[in-house]
Amino acid sequence: MTAGQNDSRVGFNQCGIDWSTDDGSHWGDMLPPFRQRLNAPEFMGPSADNPNNNTIQGSPGTFHTYDAGSDPANAVDAFGRAYFSCVVFDVATFASGLYVTQSPAPAGGSFYYNVPSPPSKLFMVVEDNSVEIFHDKNMITADRYRSSPNAGNVYVTWTVFRFSPNCGAPPNGDENFCESPIFGSMSTDGGQTWSTPEEISGNAPGLCFFGDFFNGGDPNDCNFDQGSSPVALPNGDVEVIFNNGNTAPGNPNAQQLGVHCHPSGSSPAGTAHFNCMTPTRVGADVVIGEPQCNFGRGPEECIPGAYIRTNDFPRITKDNTQNNHVYAVWQDYRNGEYDTQLSQSTDGGLTWHEAGTVNPDRDLDHYFPATDQSPQHGDRNGASYYRTGRVPGENDPTVGCLFGLSPPDCTPFTPGVQPGVGEEDSDYVLAGGRGDNTPYNFRVVSPVFAPPDGVQSGFNGDYSGLTLNHGVVAHPIWSDTRNMNPFPLNGVVHDEDAFTDKLGLPDGHGHLGRGSIGKSSTRRASRK
Repeated sequence: MTAGQNDSRVGFNQCGIDWSTDDGSHWGDMLPPFRQRLNAPEFMGPSADNPNNNTIQGSPGTFHTYDAGSDPANAVDAFGRAYFSCVVFDVATFASGLYVTQSPAPAGGSFYYNVPSPPSKLFMVVEDNSVEIFHDKNMITADRYRSSPNAGNVYVTWTVFRFSPNCGAPPNGDENFCESPIFGSMSTDGGQTWSTPEEISGNAPGLCFFGDFFNGGDPNDCNFDQGSSPVALPNGDVEVIFNNGNTAPGNPNAQQLGVHCHPSGSSPAGTAHFNCMTPTRVGADVVIGEPQCNFGRGPEECIPGAYIRTNDFPRITKDNTQNNHVYAVWQDYRNGEYDTQLSQSTDGGLTWHEAGTVNPDRDLDHYFPATDQSPQHGDRNGASYYRTGRVPGENDPTVGCLFGLSPPDCTPFTPGVQPGVGEEDSDYVLAGGRGDNTPYNFRVVSPVFAPPDGVQSGFNGDYSGLTLNHGVVAHPIWSDTRNMNPFPLNGVVHDEDAFTDKLGLPDGHGHLGRGSIGKSSTRRASRK
């Protein structure tokens, strides 16, 4: 088994790799091997040896190592090879890139190949050094089916943020936001070479609007995107879901979209392509009323009780798509609190239907969900997520900033300003059920833990994880602050660490009622 997390043990975050060779009972960890990589987009273009163009801009690089990495992602293919991916970037320059390195099957995830210096492009998906390009929020999947025509292929999707003085509403000569489409790249040789990055979020009349608002392009481009999540299917296809903001006039909310792709070709030959279809709707993302905090970047979506940033990015079934059924989970605010939503597809992502809210309990915030289903037991599906206590007035636009409801001069939720902000406890739960029969029953898998503090205040990751590797045995992964720091010189008293567990997936229909942090039950009541 493999896992990953943010890791700042040597200063700036480098990402971190974890592995287990005994089904999650014991774990080793290390930092990823990208420290030899120098930023050099000028070497990432096509050549006689590698015809792929692995840069967006191709500007001259810094020729320095990267300062930091973020957004760890991992996968295992049909031949037992493991893959680890992170975006890399500089703190004081515009250098950014994305790598996916391989652990050979005999290593079991305990060793990964070094990402070498230029002119080599080995294990590098994309690289740039431009104020007009930034790479963010990667996720990977590998084809794990021996019978698949694409067995062993690896796929990575991510967001490309574009800026230009020619963009804006209207342009004013500054480097303004243009768009943030989802890109994809694939490898057919174990992650050594990567296909030319291609935009896959597509164009969808009747589904996507205002695609030309900032850049003068096609109005039906689905190009206000973030948080993609891919999964490989038994027939060799790939389904990718993502969060999108190109909703119709008069709709202030966002939406979750999906693209169904038919990968083909060879990455060493430069012929590999995703071949994605037109986007389809996975579900609604209701953002009106979501609380906002200010962590130094202006008001943004947050969990006031824990005082951490959060997002509504969807997550798709992690691995097990053997029955061609896939699930998507995400959080939104349709019920006047952060709740975990579920959508199901029974045809590999060609069509979707929303199944409803996963969590049966109310009066708590539920966020950062992940999902996977049993590899042997049909639609025995799981979802895991955080829960945090809500603060007084969390839905009152006169108390704190609520997206779409509060005036521009509102006060963001801030510790010491509104009661309870940064003072509420949290836990992490594993829920399980059958297919689209929501809500799911659940059990608490973490201790009750306090909000992050000191230099870790405001952040507890951007997502959590879940995999079912056999039967109904679940392995959730999350981070919490149970460990006390005996040397809190940086103000961190409750240290954030990553945790996992191995336990049976809950089953059954959850009972609606009021939730309590630390308790695997609800006080029965009807949801209003």
